[in-house]
Amino acid sequence: MLDDFFVRALLAGIGLALTTGPLGCFVIWRRMAYFGDTMAHSALLGVALSLFFSVNLMLSVFVVAAVVSLLLIVLQKRQGLSADALLGILSHATLAIGLVMVAFMTWVRFDLIAFLFGDILAVTPMDIAVVWCGGAIVLATIAYLWRPLLAATVNSELAEAEGMRPETAKLVFMLLMAIVIAIAMKIVGILLITSLLIIPAAAARRFSSTPELMAVIASGLGAVAVVIGLFGSLNYDTPSGPSIVVAALLLFLVSLLPRPGRNSEDVKGG
Repeated sequence: MLDDFFVRALLAGIGLALTTGPLGCFVIWRRMAYFGDTMAHSALLGVALSLFFSVNLMLSVFVVAAVVSLLLIVLQKRQGLSADALLGILSHATLAIGLVMVAFMTWVRFDLIAFLFGDILAVTPMDIAVVWCGGAIVLATIAYLWRPLLAATVNSELAEAEGMRPETAKLVFMLLMAIVIAIAMKIVGILLITSLLIIPAAAARRFSSTPELMAVIASGLGAVAVVIGLFGSLNYDTPSGPSIVVAALLLFLVSLLPRPGRNSEDVKGG
């Protein structure tokens, strides 16, 4: 019989995986993995501000991630620096500012490791409700905006010509990323959020013939990684968040194996 804390961890992890699957597909399609890292690193600044002003942690992380997204959009329009350079500056600057702020708050007990790598075994029923409700909002928004989001990803100029407003789609996508990072931080931690977004989606790519199928498979693989990672963590006494990411990595490696009925050239082409 599984303990209650383990069941809660499974529910929270699966709920998060179902949400990160489709969003991770857009991260891969748009080649925005570094953007995901930048937003994840900014979460530590959100944590520091939450502790300093005694406000809700998830709300603080969401606001900081959203502000970083808007700041990136504004700076990109100036065209003084490349997107990679701006992302590098924002990523390391927000992480460093957050760490410095925490160092000054000597009156606060702060478990940095838990924030960096998550503590999924400590999730509460309220955390589960937030993950599933927040995930439902994210998935409903993606489903509603699927066509303009996909069109803006494939060809932003064509999407704009068809009146789909690709800049608006990009802004919505960034805000959805901010929501996911806010609800995922406690589960897999700041440093591992991007891994759960990218790895299952990358693994799903080999088994998908359409974008919609890839999004569904990515969610499924993420859920499988959560289950395998948590049971592996339970059996081998390893950290839960990193164990989930390792399980996702193993699934990705399996996806690279040649599929039956396909020759080597097909595999290379796929």
